[in-house]
Amino acid sequence: MRGLARKRWVAGAVGLAFVAVGLTACGSDNDPVASGSVSIFGCKPQNPLIPSNTNEVCGGNVMDAVFTQLVNYNPDTAKPENAVATSIESSDNTTWTVKLNDNYTFSDGTKVTAESFVNAWNWSSYGPNAQNNSYFFANIEGFDALNPPDPDDNPETNNTPKPKTDKLTGLTVVSPTEFTIKLTSPASSYPVQLGYTAFAPLPASFYDDTVAFGKKPLGNGPFKVVSGSPDKGFTLEAVEGYVGPDKPKVKSVVFKTYQNPGAAYADMQGNNLDFMDQVPDSALVDDGYQKDFPDRFANKPVGVIQTATLPVYNANFKNDPNVAKALSLAIDRDSITDKVFNKGRTPATGWVSPVVEGYKAGACGEFCTYDPAKAKEFLAKAKFKGPFTFATNSDGPGNVTAATAICNSIKNALGVACTPKVYTDFSTLRTDVGEKKMTSMFRTGWQMDYPSMENFLAPLYQTGASANDGAYSNKTFDDLITKAAAENGDAALATYQEAEAVLAEDMSVIPLWYQAQQSVWSTKVDNVKVTPFSTLDLSSITLKG
Repeated sequence: MRGLARKRWVAGAVGLAFVAVGLTACGSDNDPVASGSVSIFGCKPQNPLIPSNTNEVCGGNVMDAVFTQLVNYNPDTAKPENAVATSIESSDNTTWTVKLNDNYTFSDGTKVTAESFVNAWNWSSYGPNAQNNSYFFANIEGFDALNPPDPDDNPETNNTPKPKTDKLTGLTVVSPTEFTIKLTSPASSYPVQLGYTAFAPLPASFYDDTVAFGKKPLGNGPFKVVSGSPDKGFTLEAVEGYVGPDKPKVKSVVFKTYQNPGAAYADMQGNNLDFMDQVPDSALVDDGYQKDFPDRFANKPVGVIQTATLPVYNANFKNDPNVAKALSLAIDRDSITDKVFNKGRTPATGWVSPVVEGYKAGACGEFCTYDPAKAKEFLAKAKFKGPFTFATNSDGPGNVTAATAICNSIKNALGVACTPKVYTDFSTLRTDVGEKKMTSMFRTGWQMDYPSMENFLAPLYQTGASANDGAYSNKTFDDLITKAAAENGDAALATYQEAEAVLAEDMSVIPLWYQAQQSVWSTKVDNVKVTPFSTLDLSSITLKG
């Protein structure tokens, strides 16, 4: 969700090892002692705090602090760098050998080993465990056996047979510090993905009580959860002896759950909150946040895109791109980003963020340009002609104002009723989205998990993908994504661009705007750094004095 320096990765090129800078370093006696506490704006996680079931930012921000994956992403450039892994190598982009740093431990003192990863990925892939992020393991050999299809293809009856195995054949433990991954097809950028939350290792204690773990996760990262709940927030403490290069300089971090961004901003102004990742839309007017927080703000592009998704599983939107094209043409992105966000957002012309290599302006074609006359032409051809609603959550800065503006634009352009449907919090909205209960447009936003075109396309729009909220499916798109994954460099980028162009044919997800992030912080903290992922770099922040 954020520019950053862009560079082609050599990850997975045939015959080459994954090259990374900043290899994992052990702590030394000269490391500063962590001290003091910082408080951060937070929101209610949708699900228990398990890496394979966390695919939204409210829980993801906590997971990022508690777990360290095989690779980290540089907080300045987003470039992948080895973390728990010392090397990730392949000669064919299909079979990967992973070697581990032997010094990492979980916060209970137990070792992080090859089994910590392999067992976690097996559990996450096992169909009956129904994990949101299981999709990320789908290209590992043996995934289909862990996820047999429902012979009736009916989610209401759910007659899916129990898998005959709970192990991925593509994962093999070679030694405590080495394992191999065999994919079903070549994936040249595979190591770039391995810093995503889903690929975190899990301690042996996880399997004893997964419910208790989800309330108080135990990871191998720089912080551990010591208390908290989704409704109130979570308190984290720095882990003594943590060996990663992202060693924190503060002793504790408090993620405070707010349902009203305005209340959080008021706490920021009162110096009762130390960091807010995105100020409310009211603070964007005339750059008010910069006046409220002189020399204590950031305004930078991040790897985030906001979209409006149509539920193509609903009869009103199924197999009819005309209604989606009409709605997209009826949205005046220029006016909304100007008036609602004070130019703090950029009208989107496609589905891939400008911060990643391969971004191509204008991928949406004519359909991301405000044109009321053409919008009416497409609505006249559509089977469903409204009225429409736009679902959003009220605990996100600017969401309700933006939803109201979108609906007003649609009403003015099409002469059809459109009203916001406001959910109390993000968690409740995401529950209905996940259970496929949506009946009209709903707000969707994507914060990149890793810096790649693939991450803005495959997890969101491939058939059956984990974040494919509207149940979009197009075989041409799927085939192009598979083809691109096996290619390298410019060839892969060109194929991903072909796949993105397919989305414009159906328009089941409407691009709205690319996001810049306007963050603010208190007088108590220093060395504040907003990453290309729109998150606060917890390894850099310090307390003044």
